[in-house]
Amino acid sequence: PFLRLLEAQLQDQRRDHEEEVEALRNEVDAMREELEKQQQAFLQTLQLSPEAQVEFGLQQEITRLTNENLDLKELLEKLEKNEKKLKKQLKIYMKRVQDFEASQAMVPAERRQHERNMQVAVQRKEKDFQGMLEYYKEDEPLLIRNLIT
Repeated sequence: PFLRLLEAQLQDQRRDHEEEVEALRNEVDAMREELEKQQQAFLQTLQLSPEAQVEFGLQQEITRLTNENLDLKELLEKLEKNEKKLKKQLKIYMKRVQDFEASQAMVPAERRQHERNMQVAVQRKEKDFQGMLEYYKEDEPLLIRNLIT
């Protein structure tokens, strides 16, 4: 059983490695093709007159900026869509809070006092825990901000 487990892990690692090597080969091939295209374009521009070289350079820059603008527009659309989604969620949560506050206003004072006592007990239990905290590196700014507030 142990050898089979090791064998299976080794096969998984080999498969992952082969997939990674294949992806890297494809990336190298794509880069090689791009380099060849750039070399061809460079050689063509060397054969052009200085005015034509400037015009060609401007066309290349316009193409690059157009592609960059398209990427930025796509990103903007995603962010706007996410903003709308978050605004809807905020409205829902605000409504829930208002409903909860309204229901709390109707609850007898004794029950509210009992709930407060339970909250205090829970808070005290939480304060008793001390120790190490595990977190992801990319969550560090959020964690620090939450600790400060």
